[in-house]
Amino acid sequence: QVQLVESGGGLVQAGGSLRLSCAASGRTFSTYTMGWFRQASGKEREFVAAIRSGGITYYADSLKGRFTISRDNAKNTGYLQMNSLKPDDTAVYYCAADDRFIVALRQTTAWTFWGQGTQVTVSS
Repeated sequence: QVQLVESGGGLVQAGGSLRLSCAASGRTFSTYTMGWFRQASGKEREFVAAIRSGGITYYADSLKGRFTISRDNAKNTGYLQMNSLKPDDTAVYYCAADDRFIVALRQTTAWTFWGQGTQVTVSS
């Protein structure tokens, strides 16, 4: 079992940046694949990015170039750096993790562990 706690969300103006953190506890985080999803009001939860234990990264095509996922295994923490934020990026952002080799990274049903989410609001 692993517990995930997101932080770093908040209110930012369009064009600004935020860095979200996902602190993991309970087991060795370095062996887990970690991901970020987001869910805007009235919409389904969607894939943002993922990073495997070895560092290979994956992004939603629409976010590539603005968002960067990373991890610090020594700190048991994952990060999502978000730049050039737009009002459409407003959502609750969730951290996810799994110790299996996930093939369908972009599907919410593929992930076992989830954080409680952190709100990101981008004003125009």
